Amino acid sequence: MQLGTKLYNARKKASLSQEEVAEKLGVSRQTVSKWEQGESIPDVRCGKQLAILYNTTLDELLGYEEEERHLEKIILQTDSRLNDKVNWTKVWSKKYPVLARYTEEVDTVYYASQLRVLLESLKTNYRYNELDAVLVLKDILAHEMKK
Repeated sequence: MQLGTKLYNARKKASLSQEEVAEKLGVSRQTVSKWEQGESIPDVRCGKQLAILYNTTLDELLGYEEEERHLEKIILQTDSRLNDKVNWTKVWSKKYPVLARYTEEVDTVYYASQLRVLLESLKTNYRYNELDAVLVLKDILAHEMKK
């Protein structure tokens, strides 16, 4: 959903007119209209004031939490039977083409043996099962990428 639509829906939910919002924020009604039509966006100060006026958070107004909740819902609805049927490498390779070709380029036997050592270490030292150990390694890699 576009920001303009979210602003419009939040204003309607708060039962406010564009004129009322404009007056409370010290802007013109046309400015509010342009925000809602996606022709412009509010500055940070106005965005925060809009969130307060609409009794929501700036994150919710921008839709970050909404997108995260949507993804969480999809993940929770994916049961193990469906998960086993999906070729996740193929699915993700549409977004990340390297996943479709890396097995032809990378010495996977070498890296698999190194990963197996790390997995076994996690299983032994922390008593993680195989899946939990894989998830921990994946999360560590994700954090390292951010550094």
